[in-house]
Amino acid sequence: MTAAERESREPILRVVFFRSEAGGEPVREWLLGLRREDRKAVGSDIKTAQYGWPLGMPLICKLEPGLWEVRSHIGGGIARVIFTVDDGVMVLLHGFVKKSAKTPATDLKTARQRLSRVRGAT
Repeated sequence: MTAAERESREPILRVVFFRSEAGGEPVREWLLGLRREDRKAVGSDIKTAQYGWPLGMPLICKLEPGLWEVRSHIGGGIARVIFTVDDGVMVLLHGFVKKSAKTPATDLKTARQRLSRVRGAT
């Protein structure tokens, strides 16, 4: 699907950032720490998922029930944004740049904790 085709359609998912109890948005804050061209690449890939859901590899990988990741090639490696989908809403839970073959346990734990908070709020 071209960018023009994507723009002419309604999104399948609404995208929101996970919000902490203190009101912070960790994924938005992480994105702002990336270089502009890297933010653009990640944003474009999230938009592709938003308009094309459900998608699979190589852009989207299911990690476990309720958790997926968007994979974006950026200058420093491969950026990952772990998300969940709840009632037509893509909630961006955690972002990081992956430097190993396996998703680090600490990053997965963070995403699981945030998923629990999202599910507890609904």
